[in-house]
Amino acid sequence: MRRIEIYDTTLRDGLQSPGVAVDGQGRLAIARRLALLGVDAIEAGFPVVGEAEAEAVRLVAREVDGPVIKGLARAHPRDVDAAWDAVRDAARPRITVYAPVSDVQIAHVLRGTREDALGRIRAAVAHAHTLAGDVEFSPMDATRADPAFLAETVAVAIAEGAAIVSVPDTVGYTVPHEFAALLTRLQADVTQLAQVTLAVHCHNDLGLAVANSLAGVLAGATAVEGTINGLGARAGNAALEELVMLIDTRGAHLGLETAIAPEHLTAASRLVSELTGYTVQPNKAIVGANAFQHDAALYRAAVGRDRATYEIMDPRRVGRDDA
Repeated sequence: MRRIEIYDTTLRDGLQSPGVAVDGQGRLAIARRLALLGVDAIEAGFPVVGEAEAEAVRLVAREVDGPVIKGLARAHPRDVDAAWDAVRDAARPRITVYAPVSDVQIAHVLRGTREDALGRIRAAVAHAHTLAGDVEFSPMDATRADPAFLAETVAVAIAEGAAIVSVPDTVGYTVPHEFAALLTRLQADVTQLAQVTLAVHCHNDLGLAVANSLAGVLAGATAVEGTINGLGARAGNAALEELVMLIDTRGAHLGLETAIAPEHLTAASRLVSELTGYTVQPNKAIVGANAFQHDAALYRAAVGRDRATYEIMDPRRVGRDDA
């Protein structure tokens, strides 16, 4: 069995959902629930955004034990310093440095050239490594980048001290076989990846975030990032509860396992829904109200005799008390 780490970004990417505002105490409550769930890392926020954001990250870093606590930073010294200041009191602090690597984002987000991007990545990762030691690099829009240039950026980041490379499908563009091929090529092109943690971070614009995440894991990634209830900008991120229960339910077939305690998933989902105001759709996998309900009389009768007839998971496994 291959152990897959679960990284959570509900408090950073998830809170980018339109109209969502969760204060520091709310974030702390979610982070504590995530720690109880057993996630390996919590991305607590983007500290350079402002003092309220930075203070919320500090609160999580000081009060939550267990998971790595991550602060996000663009490939810029001010961002890196702000991230470190916010997470430095964590027992296990990490700085995540990201930079655009696709030509369209280099031109219109970075407003520079490939050479500019490489220079910023090199300087920012090196700077972060002098502060935190534990550094993650995320090549933004990796799935639309030139694969050769993507490999170059990853090699530079590893050379400067990145111990985790998280490959994101930033705009939810890829499809499973394509993502798997990209990661396979990346590992062949950058042999140093065998010495660090390869993670994936997928968005759901085409409804493929979980499928693409699984494809990434099967192609060699050993960590996967998601959000509770699939929250996030636009159509959201890979739903953490779906990733966890996919591995929990089909782990023997896939040769995968996690350290998650899935009985806490429903409570985490309900807390995030309450604090964000985002109601979970009834037919949402794992945590939706209808996920373990049966309307047809034939189905109800069969489930009454043996739940395995129409349910592939025991609802108690995910902490459901209403099924």
